[in-house]
Amino acid sequence: MELKINNQTKQFATDSLTVQALLDLEIPIKQNEIAVAINNTVNPKSNWNSHLIQETDDILIISATQGG
Repeated sequence: MELKINNQTKQFATDSLTVQALLDLEIPIKQNEIAVAINNTVNPKSNWNSHLIQETDDILIISATQGG
């Protein structure tokens, strides 16, 4: 499966991934500090285990940062 994540194309050796499975591969720690948008729509954390990602999806993973 080829996915576009944060404007970079990445290959995965599977035909099916949930948002949570993708995050477990890409960001195995500190998942409480991120947000995920799929096709310019925020995907709530409550859907991460059930939302299946399609190859045509444009995925944006955003990490929270502190600043002032």
